[in-house]
Amino acid sequence: MVVKLLLISLMMALLCRPSAAWAIQAHGGVEGVYVHQMAHLFFAFSMGLLIYWLRRRRLVSLKGWRYIQYAALWFIAWNGDAFLGHWLEEQSGLMDSQRIGLMHISLNMAQGFEWLAPVYYLVKLDHLLCVPAMLCLFLGLRRLLREPS
Repeated sequence: MVVKLLLISLMMALLCRPSAAWAIQAHGGVEGVYVHQMAHLFFAFSMGLLIYWLRRRRLVSLKGWRYIQYAALWFIAWNGDAFLGHWLEEQSGLMDSQRIGLMHISLNMAQGFEWLAPVYYLVKLDHLLCVPAMLCLFLGLRRLLREPS
């Protein structure tokens, strides 16, 4: 009982001291970026394939599978957004971003590409695509769990 209480207390203490969580994760080294970018492409392709099979087998007529289809669409959009964000920040060479404070960054765009600054800020809001995807996935799985077989 005491050990269980200590473990719960430790878990609560760790949850109450979160570190910074940035929307788009930066990667060290070129290899990590390439593998991560390939993973975004593979995930997006997989979600497209899932949509294809759901529609081909006419499963989207069931509400649970329809929600999962919507989740897959949101995940495709999220992967495209994250791919573009990583490319802009780490691979394009068109911008240099420096964190100058807890809630502030400085963007230096290449000559003639200043228009990319608002695009970069928009792709940093990738959670606006990922959260609806996870919500649709949750709703779809919950619906499938509750539907009679």
